[in-house]
Amino acid sequence: MQQELSRPMNAPLSIQLSPPFIVVSFAAPQRVLSWSMLRPGFQVVDRVAWLEVRNKDLPHDVDAGEVIRARIADAGLDDAVLLVTSRDVRRYRFAEACVEDVVARCLTTVGLSNSERVGMRLHQPPHFPGTINTMVHVSKPLSEAALIEAMSIATEARTLAVLEAGVQRGGVTITGTGTDCIAVAAPLHEDQVLYAGKHTAVGEAIGAAVYDAMREGIRDWESDCAAVQQSQSGATA
Repeated sequence: MQQELSRPMNAPLSIQLSPPFIVVSFAAPQRVLSWSMLRPGFQVVDRVAWLEVRNKDLPHDVDAGEVIRARIADAGLDDAVLLVTSRDVRRYRFAEACVEDVVARCLTTVGLSNSERVGMRLHQPPHFPGTINTMVHVSKPLSEAALIEAMSIATEARTLAVLEAGVQRGGVTITGTGTDCIAVAAPLHEDQVLYAGKHTAVGEAIGAAVYDAMREGIRDWESDCAAVQQSQSGATA
Protein backbone atom coordinates (compact mmCIF):
# COMPACT_ATOMS: atom_id res chain seq x y z
CA MET A 1 0.00 0.00 0.00
CA GLN A 2 1.24 3.50 -0.79
CA GLN A 3 2.51 5.34 2.25
CA GLU A 4 0.26 8.02 3.67
CA LEU A 5 1.28 10.92 5.88
CA SER A 6 -0.94 13.25 7.85
CA ARG A 7 -0.48 15.90 10.50
CA PRO A 8 -3.54 16.88 12.54
CA MET A 9 -4.06 20.63 12.46
CA ASN A 10 -1.50 22.48 14.62
CA ALA A 11 -0.39 19.17 16.18
CA PRO A 12 3.16 18.54 17.42
CA LEU A 13 3.00 15.08 15.85
CA SER A 14 2.50 13.39 12.51
CA ILE A 15 0.78 10.09 11.67
CA GLN A 16 2.34 7.85 9.04
CA LEU A 17 0.36 4.84 7.82
CA SER A 18 2.30 2.21 5.93
CA PRO A 19 0.83 -1.25 6.67
CA PRO A 20 1.74 -3.25 8.63
CA PHE A 21 2.96 -0.16 10.51
CA ILE A 22 1.57 3.05 11.89
CA VAL A 23 4.20 5.50 13.12
CA VAL A 24 3.43 8.57 15.22
CA SER A 25 6.42 10.91 15.05
CA PHE A 26 6.80 13.83 17.43
CA ALA A 27 8.22 17.21 16.49
CA ALA A 28 10.47 16.97 19.57
CA PRO A 29 11.36 14.12 21.97
CA GLN A 30 8.57 13.27 24.42
CA ARG A 31 8.42 11.44 27.72
CA VAL A 32 6.34 8.30 27.26
CA LEU A 33 4.95 5.87 29.82
CA SER A 34 3.67 2.48 28.65
CA TRP A 35 3.88 -1.25 29.15
CA SER A 36 5.15 -1.69 25.59
CA MET A 37 6.65 -5.09 24.78
CA LEU A 38 10.04 -3.70 23.77
CA ARG A 39 10.45 -0.35 25.57
CA PRO A 40 8.22 -0.41 28.66
CA GLY A 41 8.15 2.04 31.54
CA PHE A 42 9.31 5.65 31.33
CA GLN A 43 11.08 6.44 28.06
CA VAL A 44 12.16 9.51 26.13
CA VAL A 45 11.45 8.89 22.44
CA ASP A 46 10.68 10.58 19.14
CA ARG A 47 8.21 7.94 17.94
CA VAL A 48 5.48 5.50 18.91
CA ALA A 49 4.79 2.71 16.42
CA TRP A 50 2.13 0.04 15.85
CA LEU A 51 2.98 -3.28 14.20
CA GLU A 52 0.17 -5.41 12.78
CA VAL A 53 0.77 -9.15 13.13
CA ARG A 54 -1.41 -12.22 12.60
CA ASN A 55 -1.24 -15.72 14.08
CA LYS A 56 0.56 -17.01 11.00
CA ASP A 57 3.32 -14.46 11.67
CA LEU A 58 3.92 -15.89 15.15
CA PRO A 59 3.70 -19.71 15.04
CA HIS A 60 4.05 -21.60 18.31
CA ASP A 61 7.55 -22.85 17.50
CA VAL A 62 9.14 -19.38 17.30
CA ASP A 63 10.04 -16.75 19.88
CA ALA A 64 7.46 -14.00 19.29
CA GLY A 65 9.71 -11.39 20.85
CA GLU A 66 12.57 -12.22 18.51
CA VAL A 67 10.32 -12.12 15.44
CA ILE A 68 8.89 -8.75 16.43
CA ARG A 69 12.30 -7.29 17.26
CA ALA A 70 13.61 -8.42 13.87
CA ARG A 71 10.69 -6.83 12.02
CA ILE A 72 11.10 -3.58 13.93
CA ALA A 73 14.83 -3.54 13.23
CA ASP A 74 14.23 -4.16 9.52
CA ALA A 75 11.84 -1.21 9.49
CA GLY A 76 14.35 1.04 11.30
CA LEU A 77 12.01 1.53 14.26
CA ASP A 78 14.23 0.23 17.06
CA ASP A 79 14.01 3.59 18.83
CA ALA A 80 10.20 3.64 19.01
CA VAL A 81 7.86 2.59 21.78
CA LEU A 82 6.10 -0.32 20.08
CA LEU A 83 2.46 -1.42 20.23
CA VAL A 84 1.63 -4.79 18.65
CA THR A 85 -1.85 -5.56 17.34
CA SER A 86 -3.69 -8.07 15.17
CA ARG A 87 -6.19 -5.37 14.18
CA ASP A 88 -6.00 -3.98 10.65
CA VAL A 89 -3.91 -0.84 11.22
CA ARG A 90 -5.73 0.91 8.38
CA ARG A 91 -8.73 1.04 10.72
CA TYR A 92 -7.01 3.26 13.27
CA ARG A 93 -9.02 6.11 14.77
CA PHE A 94 -7.85 9.56 15.89
CA ALA A 95 -9.58 12.01 18.22
CA GLU A 96 -8.66 15.33 19.77
CA ALA A 97 -10.04 17.17 22.80
CA CYS A 98 -9.25 20.67 24.07
CA VAL A 99 -10.06 21.68 27.65
CA GLU A 100 -8.99 25.14 28.81
CA ASP A 101 -5.35 25.35 27.63
CA VAL A 102 -4.77 21.58 27.39
CA VAL A 103 -4.99 19.56 24.19
CA ALA A 104 -5.09 15.75 24.23
CA ARG A 105 -4.79 13.68 21.05
CA CYS A 106 -5.50 9.97 20.90
CA LEU A 107 -4.74 7.38 18.25
CA THR A 108 -6.02 3.87 18.76
CA THR A 109 -6.52 0.57 16.97
CA VAL A 110 -9.53 -1.22 18.38
CA GLY A 111 -10.49 -4.88 18.17
CA LEU A 112 -12.35 -6.87 20.81
CA SER A 113 -11.78 -10.44 19.67
CA ASN A 114 -9.13 -11.06 22.34
CA SER A 115 -11.61 -9.74 24.88
CA GLU A 116 -11.70 -10.48 28.59
CA ARG A 117 -13.62 -9.42 31.67
CA VAL A 118 -11.35 -8.11 34.39
CA GLY A 119 -10.96 -10.66 37.17
CA MET A 120 -12.27 -13.50 34.99
CA ARG A 121 -10.27 -15.14 32.21
CA LEU A 122 -12.70 -16.44 29.60
CA HIS A 123 -10.43 -19.09 28.00
CA GLN A 124 -12.14 -18.82 24.62
CA PRO A 125 -10.40 -18.56 21.24
CA PRO A 126 -11.07 -15.29 19.33
CA HIS A 127 -13.22 -15.30 16.19
CA PHE A 128 -11.88 -12.12 14.58
CA PRO A 129 -8.46 -10.46 14.78
CA GLY A 130 -8.04 -7.44 17.01
CA THR A 131 -6.81 -6.00 20.28
CA ILE A 132 -6.84 -2.49 21.79
CA ASN A 133 -3.66 -0.45 21.46
CA THR A 134 -3.83 3.22 22.34
CA MET A 135 -1.56 6.24 22.50
CA VAL A 136 -2.60 9.56 23.99
CA HIS A 137 -0.48 12.70 23.74
CA VAL A 138 -0.94 15.65 26.11
CA SER A 139 0.19 19.15 25.20
CA LYS A 140 1.41 19.92 28.75
CA PRO A 141 4.57 18.49 30.38
CA LEU A 142 3.62 16.02 33.11
CA SER A 143 5.46 14.89 36.22
CA GLU A 144 6.06 11.17 36.63
CA ALA A 145 3.16 11.01 39.09
CA ALA A 146 0.92 12.87 36.65
CA LEU A 147 1.90 10.51 33.84
CA ILE A 148 0.88 7.57 36.01
CA GLU A 149 -2.40 9.29 36.86
CA ALA A 150 -2.92 10.09 33.17
CA MET A 151 -2.48 6.40 32.40
CA SER A 152 -5.27 5.57 34.84
CA ILE A 153 -7.57 8.14 33.20
CA ALA A 154 -6.86 6.75 29.73
CA THR A 155 -7.55 3.22 31.00
CA GLU A 156 -10.81 4.32 32.61
CA ALA A 157 -11.96 6.08 29.42
CA ARG A 158 -11.12 3.01 27.33
CA THR A 159 -13.03 0.75 29.72
CA LEU A 160 -16.05 3.08 29.79
CA ALA A 161 -16.31 2.97 26.01
CA VAL A 162 -16.06 -0.83 26.03
CA LEU A 163 -18.68 -1.20 28.76
CA GLU A 164 -21.10 1.16 27.02
CA ALA A 165 -20.77 -0.92 23.86
CA GLY A 166 -22.11 -3.88 25.83
CA VAL A 167 -20.03 -6.44 23.96
CA GLN A 168 -20.37 -9.91 25.48
CA ARG A 169 -18.24 -13.02 25.21
CA GLY A 170 -18.93 -16.26 27.00
CA GLY A 171 -22.15 -14.76 28.35
CA VAL A 172 -20.46 -11.92 30.24
CA THR A 173 -19.85 -8.26 29.39
CA ILE A 174 -16.18 -7.70 28.59
CA THR A 175 -14.07 -4.80 29.89
CA GLY A 176 -11.10 -4.90 27.51
CA THR A 177 -8.79 -7.31 25.74
CA GLY A 178 -6.14 -9.63 27.07
CA THR A 179 -3.30 -7.78 25.37
CA ASP A 180 -4.33 -4.12 25.66
CA CYS A 181 -1.52 -1.59 25.73
CA ILE A 182 -1.63 2.14 26.45
CA ALA A 183 1.11 4.72 25.94
CA VAL A 184 0.87 8.24 27.38
CA ALA A 185 3.16 10.91 25.93
CA ALA A 186 3.93 14.45 27.08
CA PRO A 187 6.54 17.14 26.30
CA LEU A 188 9.83 17.40 28.16
CA HIS A 189 10.00 20.55 30.28
CA GLU A 190 10.85 21.46 33.88
CA ASP A 191 7.55 23.31 34.34
CA GLN A 192 5.47 20.16 34.81
CA VAL A 193 1.81 19.67 35.64
CA LEU A 194 1.67 17.75 38.90
CA TYR A 195 -1.79 16.19 38.67
CA ALA A 196 -3.86 14.64 35.88
CA GLY A 197 -6.97 13.34 37.62
CA LYS A 198 -10.63 13.79 36.74
CA HIS A 199 -10.79 17.17 38.53
CA THR A 200 -8.14 18.62 36.19
CA ALA A 201 -8.20 19.97 32.64
CA VAL A 202 -5.50 17.44 31.72
CA GLY A 203 -7.59 14.54 32.98
CA GLU A 204 -10.75 15.80 31.29
CA ALA A 205 -9.00 16.25 27.94
CA ILE A 206 -7.37 12.80 28.09
CA GLY A 207 -10.63 11.14 29.02
CA ALA A 208 -12.56 12.85 26.23
CA ALA A 209 -10.00 12.12 23.50
CA VAL A 210 -9.56 8.46 24.45
CA TYR A 211 -13.29 7.88 24.88
CA ASP A 212 -14.15 9.42 21.50
CA ALA A 213 -11.45 7.49 19.61
CA MET A 214 -12.37 4.26 21.36
CA ARG A 215 -16.08 4.65 20.66
CA GLU A 216 -15.42 5.14 16.94
CA GLY A 217 -13.00 2.21 16.89
CA ILE A 218 -15.51 -0.11 18.56
CA ARG A 219 -18.20 0.85 16.05
CA ASP A 220 -15.80 0.06 13.20
CA TRP A 221 -14.87 -3.30 14.72
CA GLU A 222 -18.52 -4.26 15.19
CA SER A 223 -19.28 -3.24 11.60
CA ASP A 224 -16.33 -5.25 10.28
CA CYS A 225 -17.35 -8.33 12.27
CA ALA A 226 -20.93 -8.08 11.01
CA ALA A 227 -19.69 -7.83 7.43
CA VAL A 228 -17.50 -10.92 7.85
CA GLN A 229 -20.35 -12.89 9.42
CA GLN A 230 -22.70 -11.87 6.61
CA SER A 231 -20.14 -12.91 4.02
CA GLN A 232 -19.61 -16.27 5.71
CA SER A 233 -23.37 -16.84 5.97
CA GLY A 234 -23.78 -16.05 2.27
CA ALA A 235 -20.99 -18.44 1.34
CA THR A 236 -22.64 -21.33 3.19
CA ALA A 237 -26.21 -20.59 2.13
